[in-house]
Amino acid sequence: MEITYGFDAVPTAQEVIELYNRAGLPRPTNDQERIRKMYENSNLIVTAWHNEKLVGVSRSITDWAWSCYLADLAVDPDYKKSGIGKKLIELTKEKVGDESMILLLSVPTAMEYYPKVGFSKEDRAFIIHRTK
Repeated sequence: MEITYGFDAVPTAQEVIELYNRAGLPRPTNDQERIRKMYENSNLIVTAWHNEKLVGVSRSITDWAWSCYLADLAVDPDYKKSGIGKKLIELTKEKVGDESMILLLSVPTAMEYYPKVGFSKEDRAFIIHRTK
């Protein structure tokens, strides 16, 4: 099985919604316009494709000099344990370079995953939750 990775092929909102739903990522997948805005306003998107099917995505917001917020990481469950998530993170890190940190907020089900792929757990984060 050959997986193709890229920075140029921005998926459609519908492709993202289908992937997020398959992966169980808690995002507003009932609101196609909101998903479209999420991708339109992100400045680093890495995709993984099996033929024409979107099987993984990393969506980030970065200043390219200090920090990169990895907002979404999703992998199709049929392709889990094939290294796609790890590769998406590696490509994100490669693109932002050594001067930038990558930070994220994990969904509860992925708390065990991120330390395995090079992240360290931090207890210094704060959040103001969205209301919608």
